[in-house]
Amino acid sequence: MLKNKIKINRFAIIVSFINLVLYHLPVFKFTTNNINYKSLNGVLLIGSLAILIFVLNAFVFYIGLTISRRVGKFLLVFFAIGNSIALYFINTYSVIIDKSMIGNVLNTNYEESSAFFSFTLIVYIVFLGIIPSIFIVKTKLVRVKIKKFFVHIILTFIFILTLVYINSSNWLWIDKNSKSLGALVMPWSYVVNTSRFYYHKNQENKQEILLPNATIKNNEKSIAVLVIGESARSANFSLYGYEKETTPLLSKINNIHAYKANSCATYTTAGVKCILEHKESNKLYEILPNYLFRNDVEVIWRTSNWGEPPVHIKNYIQGRELKKDCEGEGCNYDEVLLSGLNEQLLASKKNKILVVLHTSTSHGPTYYKKYPSRFNKFTPICKSVELGNCSQEELVNAYDNTILYTDYILSTLINQLKELKEYKSTMLYVSDHGESLGESNLYMHGIPASIAPKEQLEIPFIVWLSDNSKELKKNEFLSQQNVFHSVLDFLAIESPIYDENKSIFK
Repeated sequence: MLKNKIKINRFAIIVSFINLVLYHLPVFKFTTNNINYKSLNGVLLIGSLAILIFVLNAFVFYIGLTISRRVGKFLLVFFAIGNSIALYFINTYSVIIDKSMIGNVLNTNYEESSAFFSFTLIVYIVFLGIIPSIFIVKTKLVRVKIKKFFVHIILTFIFILTLVYINSSNWLWIDKNSKSLGALVMPWSYVVNTSRFYYHKNQENKQEILLPNATIKNNEKSIAVLVIGESARSANFSLYGYEKETTPLLSKINNIHAYKANSCATYTTAGVKCILEHKESNKLYEILPNYLFRNDVEVIWRTSNWGEPPVHIKNYIQGRELKKDCEGEGCNYDEVLLSGLNEQLLASKKNKILVVLHTSTSHGPTYYKKYPSRFNKFTPICKSVELGNCSQEELVNAYDNTILYTDYILSTLINQLKELKEYKSTMLYVSDHGESLGESNLYMHGIPASIAPKEQLEIPFIVWLSDNSKELKKNEFLSQQNVFHSVLDFLAIESPIYDENKSIFK
């Protein structure tokens, strides 16, 4: 077949059929799990979906190849490789490739993305990406006469309309599940949603909207430390009733309060933005560190993570910079964010200080690499990036060890703050989102918040106060939106946008 010339219309049909067979099992798996596939209507729906995907892809491929054989082939090769990678993540982690997931992918750096590398991924790329690409590249194509081309296009269009009309009774179901179906159809799941992501980005403010000026009400020395957790779900903290002792150190500290809370989103960029903004919005308002820095508060940002909105402050320090002057095993992990912190605080000439520590402790899939070996309390642990290959016990144990390490970091931070006797201090620990650990065959995070399971939304919101500091309201349930206003309240920052109802303090 590779030696013979093939007409473009036939080639488009062949490639579309290969596309249907190789990359669309998740579509039909989703459909059969959500309808009565044994009924006549169920069979009609599944068959129609298969035909529709096949015909629509052949239709688009045919048009593209007719316009330019070279560009058309290049795009088909790109789709084959992209489909193979997308299918790996769908099958391995049960991800939904929607706009938010594309944003998650595009905001991932090398360190995080390299953690997903596995032999199985290579197998997917070779057999489902490279081999089909060789067929695409080697096949010689013959143009179809322009008259035939338009006849084919018109007949295909009529066929598609007929098929849609036949399935009119199923439109309610299709509309209800359009997000999930659209996120599984290759290659349009990532092509369309990438376009949607960049369109949305372009619609955002080119420059953040400045908030009204604020004033500092008193000269009392105060430090607020905001620790932004990564992928930490409250269900696995013993402070929240978890049966395994994952927070033994925090449990012994006075003035610790653990509140129930939900995240705004299930991925880092949106979750961190929500923590730092004064109200939930699609617009880019001035975020907490920028706002306080502009209004004469000392702001220190230390991070081993990424994905935050633009931070415009003087003291923005990454973990690798802190590592240069750090000693010990913990310097290779999130402990590095505490290195030299007290010295930096004591060197400040300002009375009001905000510290943000952006951690990465519980981010998968390599949970076991996120903490020193001495925190391997819960065993056996999962050491595979293909989380479905691990037992539930191994996966949960590895994750629980990251929470145990978080407990150590937070308790160490609190003890450091206690040493600063001349300051009133508070620590707020809030996670960007939760995490799935195999429940309902879902892993990690990124499912759209509207359909996400509780494991990806329920987060810890842990508060510590130094002695003789402010009192807390009797809060039962908080959100990430409480952070901005609580920090302003604690540091005695007077602002027109301050909302007393959103402060956790009396």
